[in-house]
Amino acid sequence: MYAPRVAEFADDPHSHARPNEIAVGHLHLDVTVDFDEQRLTGRATFRLDRTAADADVVVLDTWDLEIRAVTDAAGAALDHVLGDHDPILGRSLTIETGGADTVVVDYATGGDARALQWLEPAQTTGERFLFTQSQPILARSWIPCQDTPAVRHPYDATVRVPPGLLAVMSAENPTERSADGVYSFAMPQPVPSYLVALAVGDLEFRPLGPRSGVYAEPAVVDAAAWEFADTEPMMEAAERLYGPYRWGRYDLLVLPPSFPYGGMENPRLTFVTPTLLAGDRSLVTVVAHELAHSWSGNLVTNATWDDIWLNEGFTVYFETRIDEELYGADYTAMLLRLGRQALEAELATLAERDTWLSLDLAHRDPESGPDLVPYEKGSLFLRMIEQVVGRERLDAFLADYFDRFAFRSMDTVTFLALLRTEVLEPAGVGDADVQLEAWVYGPGVPANAPEFPSDAFDRVDRQADALLAGTAAADLDTAGWAPQQWVHLLRVLPTDAPHAVLADLDRTFGFSAQRNIEVATAWLELAIRSEYVWGAAEVDDAVAGFLDRHGRSLYLRRVYAKLAATPRGLDRAREIFATAAAGYHPVARAGVARMLDAA
Repeated sequence: MYAPRVAEFADDPHSHARPNEIAVGHLHLDVTVDFDEQRLTGRATFRLDRTAADADVVVLDTWDLEIRAVTDAAGAALDHVLGDHDPILGRSLTIETGGADTVVVDYATGGDARALQWLEPAQTTGERFLFTQSQPILARSWIPCQDTPAVRHPYDATVRVPPGLLAVMSAENPTERSADGVYSFAMPQPVPSYLVALAVGDLEFRPLGPRSGVYAEPAVVDAAAWEFADTEPMMEAAERLYGPYRWGRYDLLVLPPSFPYGGMENPRLTFVTPTLLAGDRSLVTVVAHELAHSWSGNLVTNATWDDIWLNEGFTVYFETRIDEELYGADYTAMLLRLGRQALEAELATLAERDTWLSLDLAHRDPESGPDLVPYEKGSLFLRMIEQVVGRERLDAFLADYFDRFAFRSMDTVTFLALLRTEVLEPAGVGDADVQLEAWVYGPGVPANAPEFPSDAFDRVDRQADALLAGTAAADLDTAGWAPQQWVHLLRVLPTDAPHAVLADLDRTFGFSAQRNIEVATAWLELAIRSEYVWGAAEVDDAVAGFLDRHGRSLYLRRVYAKLAATPRGLDRAREIFATAAAGYHPVARAGVARMLDAA
C-alpha cells in the first residue's frame, strides 16, 4: 500500500530547491525588456519563509542566467555559489542568507532563455512581441526561483518596455498603454513559478463581460472578441459546478502563431493560440479547458510533474462538464469520443511505464512525458468514478476538494487516500471494484472505462461506409455537420482508402485549405498515412504550409510523426523542419527535434 506524504513540500526531482529548509514567501520582480539585445535584466527580491528554524541557506533554480549580485535588503553582499550545469535542471544558486529574511538577486537572461520567445514584425501581425512560457520548468530561465509546483507565493512586478508597447502578466493588468512604458503588476494570490507569465506587444483590449476580456494585436482583436463571446457564460457554468472563481478577473491573450500550446492557464490571463480563431466558435472548448484550470491546477496544484494527471485529467473532466452545461450531452459525447481516439493512438506509441497515471519522470525533462495520458486517461478515470458512485456524490467531493485545498499542492498518494475515505468507502466501493491500482499504477486503459455513445458519430460512420462503397463525396449526407464529425470521418477512413476517394473528398470539401486546425490536422494525417500526399502536389504544399504556419506543438508533432513513419516522409519532414524550425518556440522546436532524431 502507498502511504500519504507527510512532508509540507514534496520532494521534486525537477528542482534544486530545498523548500523544507527555506521557501520563497513573496517575490518582487523589477525587469527591463530589451528587444534589441533580446534580453531581460532584472532584480528579484525574495521574502523568505524558514520552514526549518535553523536553516540559513536558500537554494534557487536557474538556467543560463547571468547572476550579477546577491545582497540582503540593505545591499550587503551575500555569499553565493552557482552549481554545475545539469542538462535538465540547469544550475542551482545557493545563497548563504546570514539570517536575512530578504534576498535580492540582480541578474540578466542569457541566449538560451528557453521560456522566452522574441518575435520580429514578420512573425506577428503587429510590432515586435515577447512572451514567456514557464511551464513546466522554464521559469528558471527568466527568473531565479524555486521552480517547483510545490512552492507557491504571491508576487508583484515592475516591468519596463519600449514606449508604445503594452505589457501584461499573470496578474492584475492594465487595459491601456503607459506613455513611458513602465507597468506595475500585483498577483495577491500565491502561485507556483510555472504560472508566472509576461507578454509584451502591440496589444489592444476588448471586454467580454463584467469579469472577462481579451487582449490581442489590433489585426485580430475584434475577431477574438467575437470568437470568445461565451467566456462569461463558461465562468458562470464553472461556478455552478465547483464553487466561486477565486482569481478576480479571467482575461485571455491571443498570442502570435508560434505559441506552442492551445492555451496556457496563467492566472487571470490565459494565453491562447490564434488557431482557436476558426471563425465559427467551434474550438472554444480550449477556453473551457483553460478556465477549468482556475480550479484544477491553479487552485489545487500537482505537487510534482509526476502528479500532472491531478492537474490535466481533472481539467479535461471539468472542461467537458462545462461543455455539457453550455452545449449539451450530444456535443460533449463527440469530444469525449475524439479524446479516447487520440489517447488510444498515443498509447500505441508509448513505453508501458508512460501509460500510467502516476508518472515517473525523474532524470527526464518533464516536457518529454506523454502528451495525452495525463489528460485523457485522467479524465476517463474520473468519469469511471462518476459512473460508479454517481455524479452528485463526486461533484460534492470535488467542490469541497477545490475549496479545502485551495492554494495548496496535492500528490497522487494523498489524493487517492482522500478518494477512498471520502468517496469510495461511503458508497460501499472498494479498490478492486473500480480497479484503482490498475488505473493509477498500471498500463493502458482498464476494461471498466466508460463508453460514450454518439448518434452524431454513428451518422458519420454510415457516410464513411457509403463513401468507401462508391458514393461520391458530393452525394454524402453531411448537412449540418460539426467540425468534430469531420474529424471523426477522417480518422475512421482506412489507410488503404483509394486515392481517388481522397482526391474527391478534397475537391468537394476543401480539406487542404481547411481553417479549423483539428480538421486540417486529421486530413493531413490521413493524406500522409495513406501516401496520397506523394501523388498530390497541392497536399504536399498544404503539409509544408501547415508546418511553417503553425507553432502549436502537439499538432506539429502529430503531422511530423506521420511523415517520419516512412523513409521518404522522414526526409521530407527534415527538409521542412530545417526551414520552419526558426519560427517555432523553443519548446516546440525541441519536441520535434527529439522526435525526428529518434526516427
